[in-house]
Amino acid sequence: MFQTIVVGTDGSETAQKAVEEASELAAATGASVHIVRAVAGPGGDPEAELERAAEAAKKAGIEAETQIVRDDASEALIAAAEEHGADLILIGNKGMTGARRFLLGSVPNDVAHHAPCSVLIARTN
Repeated sequence: MFQTIVVGTDGSETAQKAVEEASELAAATGASVHIVRAVAGPGGDPEAELERAAEAAKKAGIEAETQIVRDDASEALIAAAEEHGADLILIGNKGMTGARRFLLGSVPNDVAHHAPCSVLIARTN
C-alpha cells in the first residue's frame, strides 16, 4: 500500500488530528511518516510544534521524521513529497469550507491539484 506519507502541521488542533491520522495509517501499512512544518514568516514555535506532532506519531507506534521548510504550506508539502519520494500526502480539510475556498483557494486544494502523488484529505474539523 503506502510506503512514505508526508503530513503537515502548523501547531493547530486540526493539524494535530491530521498527524494522528497519518500516523495510524502508517502503523497499519508499515509506511514511514515525514512531518513538515512550513514557515513563511515570523511567529510561532516551529520546533515545539514539530515536537508535539512527533509525540502524536510516537503514540501510534511511529518514529516520524520532522523537518522545517521555509516556504508557504502548499509548496512545502509538495516539495517534501518530491524530496522523500512520498506516495501519499495526508492533509486536513481545514480551510475548505464556505465561499472563500472558491475565491482564494486553500492549502488542501492547492496540494490536491499539484501533488506528485496521491492526496488524502482527512476530515479534521
